[in-house]
Amino acid sequence: MNDDLTQLTAARLSALYRKGKASPVETMKAVLKRTERINPVINAFRHVDGDAAVKAARASERRWKKGEPLSPIDGVPVSIKELVRVKGWAASMGSKLTDKSPVDEDAPAVARLREAGAVVFAQSTSSEYGHKGVTDSPLNGITRNPWNIERTPGGSSGGAGAAVAAGLGPIAIGTDGGGSVRIPSSFSGLVGLKATFGRVPAWPPSMTGDLSNTGPMCRTALDCALMMNVISRPDARDAYGLPADDINYAKKLDGDLKKLKVGFVLRFGDHPLDIEVASLVTRAARQFSALGCKVEEVTAPFPYADASRAFVVHWLSALQRLLQLFPESRHSEFDPNLLASAKAGLRYTVQDVVNAQATRRELAIAWNRFFASYDLLLTPTVAVQPFEAGKNLPLGPDGRGNVLWSPYTATFNMSRHPAASVPCGLGRDGLPIGLHIVAGHYRDALVLRAAARYAEANPLEFPDLPETK
Repeated sequence: MNDDLTQLTAARLSALYRKGKASPVETMKAVLKRTERINPVINAFRHVDGDAAVKAARASERRWKKGEPLSPIDGVPVSIKELVRVKGWAASMGSKLTDKSPVDEDAPAVARLREAGAVVFAQSTSSEYGHKGVTDSPLNGITRNPWNIERTPGGSSGGAGAAVAAGLGPIAIGTDGGGSVRIPSSFSGLVGLKATFGRVPAWPPSMTGDLSNTGPMCRTALDCALMMNVISRPDARDAYGLPADDINYAKKLDGDLKKLKVGFVLRFGDHPLDIEVASLVTRAARQFSALGCKVEEVTAPFPYADASRAFVVHWLSALQRLLQLFPESRHSEFDPNLLASAKAGLRYTVQDVVNAQATRRELAIAWNRFFASYDLLLTPTVAVQPFEAGKNLPLGPDGRGNVLWSPYTATFNMSRHPAASVPCGLGRDGLPIGLHIVAGHYRDALVLRAAARYAEANPLEFPDLPETK
């Protein structure tokens, strides 16, 4: 077994498998060994199915030896966020209240990954029902950032982000209802994609309805593209699924960014912005000029306060359903933050919800008009750097909890545009900062190509873990 295999990308593993220089079994055993050491420190996984993973890796190894792999990610270990169903595992949702019986059907992304030969080996942690942008829950406790275990990896797909950053499988599935793929990708130094809504089929429907997306979280844009080739295939169980696009996302990474028109927005509104985040993202925007783009600093085309208010109404009015799904006698078992959010959702009237829906449509139109003029949008992914693990909010400039710490991501859940986070440098404490790349509807491949070209010019080295320093 070679522990270095745990530091390789899916694309690199695939190349080694093809040449017979590594095997899926060797890789899977190395990842499981590393997981035994590292997971107790960072708490990225709720469940690890080692025996089944090694069995699946053996089947993959036989296919590679015959020269008949099911896909380039055949034999690559992949973890699945606990909000996404995996046959034989509990749909735990980060909650003490959910039924912990094994489910009898894979979610679409999991089914497609299995069909491609990927080895589904672990269930990653989430905040309860993915309701907040950090990862801790009454069920699983606190998940920690492998760059600094005193800090949060973000959320709600924080387990997925921490796992990939720590070398516990090179690829992962997360979900994103307001930034939950992109926030932990920013905090953990990954490339994470929220595709155009409906591009990656999802089932069962999310608690937050048509805000939520399933997406890849990886160390590279190429690995995200390899995952998209698999998980974007249609599935009849998705009520909003898009028809097949027949795009080879990996091949679409090829090519430059010359002559693209790029809008750069540093602030969406009146919200705090960390000075180092601003500096690194501004530098990244300038580097797009060096890549051949025409970059213009512009203003957001829709009022941030209106967008934020509409998102909150959508989000909290959806969460209030939890109060009906579980008996009041058990409500004390919820994360206190989730319970408060669900109760807050009860205060909205029908008129509030209808108004929020109207605002959402206006917001989407405004951004559609923007993307009729610009190929790409660049912003920070998150307005702050990774903060203390176990806290719901970072402190703001006034010393109070900063509720506006993630102002950029949720807009594009409401507008349905594809958006990715790519690392653009390290802040004062040596922790990653993310650049947010957004494009018009159905231009997911362009978002990944932009992330790939930028990352190639600005590579990121992942850290040793605390106990190995």
